[in-house]
Amino acid sequence: MTDLGKTQERSRSETLSVLMGAAFLMATSAIGPGFLTQTISFTNELKAVFAFAILLSVLIDIVVQLNIWRILAVSGMRGQDVANKVLPGLGYFLAFAVALGGLAFNVGNVGGAALGFQVLFGTEQMVGAVISAAIAITIFLWKDLGKAMDKFTQILGFLMLALVFYVVFVTKPPVMETVNEMVKPFTNFSLLKEYKWLVVLTLVGGTVGGYISFSGAHRIIDAGITGKEHIGQISKGSINGIVITGVMRYLLFLAFLGVVLLGTEIDMTNPVASAFQIGAGPLGYRIAGVVLWAAAITSVVGASYTSVSFLRTLFGFVDKYYRFWIIGFIIASTSILTIVGRPVRLLIVAGSLNGLILPLSLSCVLLAAYKKDVVKDYVHPMWMTALGWVIVVFTAWMGFNSFAGIVKLFQ
Repeated sequence: MTDLGKTQERSRSETLSVLMGAAFLMATSAIGPGFLTQTISFTNELKAVFAFAILLSVLIDIVVQLNIWRILAVSGMRGQDVANKVLPGLGYFLAFAVALGGLAFNVGNVGGAALGFQVLFGTEQMVGAVISAAIAITIFLWKDLGKAMDKFTQILGFLMLALVFYVVFVTKPPVMETVNEMVKPFTNFSLLKEYKWLVVLTLVGGTVGGYISFSGAHRIIDAGITGKEHIGQISKGSINGIVITGVMRYLLFLAFLGVVLLGTEIDMTNPVASAFQIGAGPLGYRIAGVVLWAAAITSVVGASYTSVSFLRTLFGFVDKYYRFWIIGFIIASTSILTIVGRPVRLLIVAGSLNGLILPLSLSCVLLAAYKKDVVKDYVHPMWMTALGWVIVVFTAWMGFNSFAGIVKLFQ
């Protein structure tokens, strides 16, 4: 069933709206409170050098999203079903791994929404968490769930872009220096050996790994934009999502870099609010509240929707009561937060482990691209496949070399 029961033909404008909504769902899922916290922390540590990690995450994102959107949407199958076609039973493992990672992220997402609410209204964090969770749940109670999600993520996505651009304008970071640092490792390979690859893995895991890679693709499958005849629209949607994600990541990095270079110490108990206040004064503090809440609440929507979609085709009772499982997912995330508090370390670990899931999930998709019972007569571009396997090897290598660092995060 497509779009939760809505199967009628759409106009061209409605289709474009769905594709843009899927693009923003993917982008805002990737720009959550975990990404904001990681970006401030790593920018504070690496300064302009962190630009290389931002570029790598975007390049990896391009390859991952082009492959996943095209293969899944052409087949009309979600990630878990494709994995089961590649190796029976693998889809169940992938679904549970992604859902558990999504739950860990969602605890942090609800915590981020609570922090944003506290900055804006001075409420207790738990009050902000409950109100934010209630707003997210309202989206999933809407009659036309797909359209509600699309509009919600688009409006808040554009709002975040505008506000962060203002902070960049105020703090005036060294843009050309960041551009130079982006390309420097490609001209001096000795820098690659010394680079902190756990930083890249954590960033990739938090912005590409786990459920995030599949959020946009699963949305257009639900909307019924599937099959080889829609390949142009599918590609356009994935490219839109990549552009939006790349611009948002780079602007956030520039905003934080401008603050870090001022030399004032950032309060890491609420680093986003502290950084924006240092950079843009009292108005910056309020902007931080809006950005943090918008990033968190859209990520709550994206994580809940996509994580449960991985279980939907595997278990009939999940599919039958799909909305209520999503609502239960949000309630569970909020309950965990209220019991154990905001687990910042759990967010970082989840991002790292999701980075380890990425080579597995992408491998499944690439193998499925050449199975006729998945893609029928669709011919996947060889250059996409080749680059996809490069990313599989690269992320697997990063994961292997960073495993000791991930283990330390538990200690």
